[in-house]
Amino acid sequence: MKSLSHYLPLVGAIALAAIGPFLGPYLGDLVVKVMILSIFALSLELLVGMTGLVSLGHAAFYGIGAYTTVLASGKEGGNIALLLPLAMGCAAGYALITGALSLRTRGVYFIMVTLAFAQMAYFVFHDTPVGGGSDGIYMYIRPVLGPLDMDNAKVQFYFVLGALIFTYGLLALIRRSRFGAALAGIRVNEQRMRAAGFPVYGYKLAAFVLAGALAGLAGFLVASRDGVVNPELLAWHNSGEVLLMIILGGLGHLRGAVIGAVAFTLLKELLSTHAIVGPLADHWQLTLGLSIIAFVALLPKGIVGLRVRLAPKKEATA
Repeated sequence: MKSLSHYLPLVGAIALAAIGPFLGPYLGDLVVKVMILSIFALSLELLVGMTGLVSLGHAAFYGIGAYTTVLASGKEGGNIALLLPLAMGCAAGYALITGALSLRTRGVYFIMVTLAFAQMAYFVFHDTPVGGGSDGIYMYIRPVLGPLDMDNAKVQFYFVLGALIFTYGLLALIRRSRFGAALAGIRVNEQRMRAAGFPVYGYKLAAFVLAGALAGLAGFLVASRDGVVNPELLAWHNSGEVLLMIILGGLGHLRGAVIGAVAFTLLKELLSTHAIVGPLADHWQLTLGLSIIAFVALLPKGIVGLRVRLAPKKEATA
């Protein structure tokens, strides 16, 4: 019989859907931001937690998805049915190029190559007119699809919630599939999987491209939410932050990626608010760093590790 904790993602989705109409502008915008970052974190969880590939260039796909959305929408706006697949497709295309080359390396060399590809993408948008330079570019009209207008706060909220449910559900299905089992085997012992006849390179490349596409989905959503993009979306510190999110939440757990995104975002909000921490808000980077160190030291398996430590061993980790 399944534990009640297995139904927490479903309960959380229902709760979000129920409270959506009652959220004020600030809280509604914050929840949308957290949901988008949760999608971004889940996309990296596919690489790090499920496949064992630590990437420090994941923000490149996030930023490419966002820039593609704004550039393709033009001055007259664009259709969600066109812009969303295009954003995901461009992010997946760059992930294919990056993965095809970086996956020929291992360990720290893989990390450095992914970072190098991300920095190349960053400087393309930062140093050329196509991305508007360091100031970025604005979206004139947010994407629409019939009655769905991303300029409407409620439509935006439920569209992002639907995207989060889709991403979580897709990765949960992958985890339970033969493909997911192969990725788990690669994470545990790549040499044994190769000796058993599995096309390890192909599996890792497929995971890399899918993770890039999902990061592109998050990029589409953040561009639609903010109405503006800038090169900082592709910066290395964004890749570092999303990596911190999944570590903070708990590697190897889908819900850990979501919990980590929530915890990291709320920590930043709280520690940078003068009304809560007073003058320390001017030094929020310092207090955030100390908080992360404390979390990692006290919870080496992440926030979700608190539940795992008390739960039966046979319980699934998804």
